[in-house]
Amino acid sequence: MQKENCFYLGKIVKKYSFKGELLIKLDTDEPELFTKMESVFVEQRKNLIPFFIAESSLHKSELLRVRFEDVKNEEEANALIGAHLYLPLEFLPKLKGNKFYYHEIIGFTATDESFGKIGKVTGVNDTTSQALFEIDRNGKQILIPMIDHFIKNVDRENKSILLNVPEGLIEMYL
Repeated sequence: MQKENCFYLGKIVKKYSFKGELLIKLDTDEPELFTKMESVFVEQRKNLIPFFIAESSLHKSELLRVRFEDVKNEEEANALIGAHLYLPLEFLPKLKGNKFYYHEIIGFTATDESFGKIGKVTGVNDTTSQALFEIDRNGKQILIPMIDHFIKNVDRENKSILLNVPEGLIEMYL
């Protein structure tokens, strides 16, 4: 499995017991959606390795407690601490309305209600405190904060996103 065909699920943060159980910090608002998984891909030395889950449950509502089939002791569990976990993209729950996954909107045409067509969404910058749309307009990059009230409509069928951003925000990039 290639990483580009997967989404980031979370990170193994610590051991839970001396029997090889681990705690995973999931990158989701709905951890309960991931309690019935049969397997996950664990990144090791830049490769995604499938690990089969013997049992799992929520721990303190935000962490997933997991026992992998082939992890039997503390030493094997220690080797996985800090590893990132992935699942194939088809396992992502479908979102509706104006909610979307970052990877889903790449290539969408961004339009502003006042300005008109802005350009193509080329990426999302989530390294800042506020995630930003990265939009290409004829070779110039325009950054627009991903604020819920700026997003008026996400049209998956026509691959477009309608925004209403403050006057002058787009123009300052041009």
